[in-house]
Amino acid sequence: MRIIAVEEHYVSRRADPGSGLRPASLPDGVEGKLLEVGAARIADMDAAGIELQVLSLSAPGAQALDAAVAVPFAREENDRLAELVALHPDRFAAFAALPTADPAAAADELERAVRQLGFKGAMVCGHTHGRFLDDSAFWPILERAEGLGVPIYLHPAPPPKAVAEAYYGGLPPAVGAALATAAWGWHVETGLHLLRMILTGVFDRFPRLQVMVGHLGEALPFMLGRTATVLPPAVTRLQRSLPEYVRENVHITTSGFFSIPPFLNALLEVGVDRLIFAVDYPFSTNQEARAFLEAMPVSPADKERIARGNAIRLLRL
Repeated sequence: MRIIAVEEHYVSRRADPGSGLRPASLPDGVEGKLLEVGAARIADMDAAGIELQVLSLSAPGAQALDAAVAVPFAREENDRLAELVALHPDRFAAFAALPTADPAAAADELERAVRQLGFKGAMVCGHTHGRFLDDSAFWPILERAEGLGVPIYLHPAPPPKAVAEAYYGGLPPAVGAALATAAWGWHVETGLHLLRMILTGVFDRFPRLQVMVGHLGEALPFMLGRTATVLPPAVTRLQRSLPEYVRENVHITTSGFFSIPPFLNALLEVGVDRLIFAVDYPFSTNQEARAFLEAMPVSPADKERIARGNAIRLLRL
């Protein structure tokens, strides 16, 4: 089976430990894999039968930066990523980093990355100084993405300091840090980010906009029925129900979640045409993701859609 993986990360070479441009801590062996986009990465892909990775700058991306720094940084990183893709165009594609602190510049950078560099969309890593993409200040980015016909991938990022202290303080430091991020907080915050976009009318204003979220839907499929019951169109005053927005404007990837029960939950809520394979490399391994793909209890045709067909359609690969 030929496989495309769509949430696969690299890290900026400017990302020294004090720069704020890299994860605060990394598991053993991960940093080297984040820095290497070449023969060793391709060998790792080959070992798991992965044909193509769609590369993106690792969180916190450019979202943690002020506008004056973010604009040149994003342009530099996108140019560098384009050079890496050009060395192996049959093995890599890319999502752009965007300087969201300057929405107009971010919209222009998205267009440049798509039209000039051949990128397939953009990745936004969580909030920008505490604000989500439902804020109308960011809508120029969403309007440009809709016009270009490319998706925005919402990725988790560390929570604002006040949120971390209020919700995850008072615990043993290692436990609180994990609960605020990969164990819980990242995922529910990203699901909330998407819900805020729906509830503020983003998809009524931009009905063709497509958003991607990882980790089998960031807890949203599990909560969708309950949320939709409490927030029907009579309450939201939106044009559609919450499930309709999720099933028509959202694609969900498997990144980092390799368990059958949440997969079935997502499958039943959004349908097979909205599910896309991803690894979350190198934070997860290609081998465990491939084993999960093989174990999915779906037909061969549906597995092909998840493994590559849906990505080809959405990203025009």
